[in-house]
Amino acid sequence: MQAISRRFGHHSSGHSSLRLIHPLGNQYYNGRENPRFGSTLAPQGIGHLVRKGTGGRSSVSGIVATVFGATGFLGRYVVQQLAKMGSQVLVPFRGSEDSHRHLKLMGDLGQIVPMKYNPRDEDSIKAVMAKANVVINLIGREYETRNYSFEEVNHSMAERLAIIAKEHGGIMRFIQVSCLGASSSSPSRFLRAKAASEESVLGELPEATVMRPAVMIGTEDRILNNWAQFVKKYAFLPLIGDGTTKIQPVYVLDVAAAVISALKDDGASMGKVYELGGPEILTTYELAELMFDMVREWPRYVKVPFPIAKAIASPREVLLKKVPFPLPNPSMFNLDQINALTIDTVVSDNALTFKDLGIVPHKLKGYPIEFLISYRKGGPNFGSTVSERVNPDAYP
Repeated sequence: MQAISRRFGHHSSGHSSLRLIHPLGNQYYNGRENPRFGSTLAPQGIGHLVRKGTGGRSSVSGIVATVFGATGFLGRYVVQQLAKMGSQVLVPFRGSEDSHRHLKLMGDLGQIVPMKYNPRDEDSIKAVMAKANVVINLIGREYETRNYSFEEVNHSMAERLAIIAKEHGGIMRFIQVSCLGASSSSPSRFLRAKAASEESVLGELPEATVMRPAVMIGTEDRILNNWAQFVKKYAFLPLIGDGTTKIQPVYVLDVAAAVISALKDDGASMGKVYELGGPEILTTYELAELMFDMVREWPRYVKVPFPIAKAIASPREVLLKKVPFPLPNPSMFNLDQINALTIDTVVSDNALTFKDLGIVPHKLKGYPIEFLISYRKGGPNFGSTVSERVNPDAYP
């Protein structure tokens, strides 16, 4: 018996060992130590948690991050940055098991952990958040479906995640990714829902960090890809309005870097809102010119006034929940995005920006839009200067 006692230790020390093995679970279920409605976010950042290794993917950063929306456009880049520094990333997914397959290659063996969940089931959300010390919410959708409304996806889910993170007791950082232009007075329901989500998250967790990226550009984006596909198919681009709406597009890798920078600081970004716009303010016409330049096509536009564009996009919104089958997702004529284009969307004068996070954003022309070479009719190497674009009107 003495040998057994020496080998396994005293009974009470055994319980201590169990507590050390699962510290977050202990805090999560101990309601007396962590009141249900008391914020438990750490007063400082988690940069000091890097414990082992040189900082690469085979290191142990000490970060266990649950990234909601990891299978989306921005999500893959945030997961890649987290995995690159040796973090464990929990990837909640609700669709096919193929949706997260590309993410598993980004981290070391066992560091990317897919977990099936139901965003309407609090127990499944708690399960994917149980062992985490960081929560990043990237969930968002710019169009409605028969099953999910703007308000549920962009507002209610964010509020639910903030409440559960508060109850958790072991979450050190919460980062909410919103959208530039989010306002309760916006003509866009999407932007109004995003504004409501910011208010709800900061109401539950005043120490949370809010990121407001502008229109994101990158290999899987939903603006330049849609434009290029339309041009390739129909040889012209519908220009909503007169093309003078000002936007401030940003490279998606810069937004991912901003999320990681806020995560690794000493707590300076907690409780703050950052507006992440690119270094250039462009009109939609100027952005379209960049696209045409890269695909080596002669620019052809059809200007569609806002009333006509809204009329084209309205039938889907009217029929969405009245027909017994799902309707195609809008790509060019999205009524809510058309409403958003009626006003300029740029970074505010006194807002916190990339500069406050120590990041210099990329200009779009060049590498950030190089993926568009796949749309060149003559192949990726077709043409080397703008002057080599072929004017189709010059030939019979």
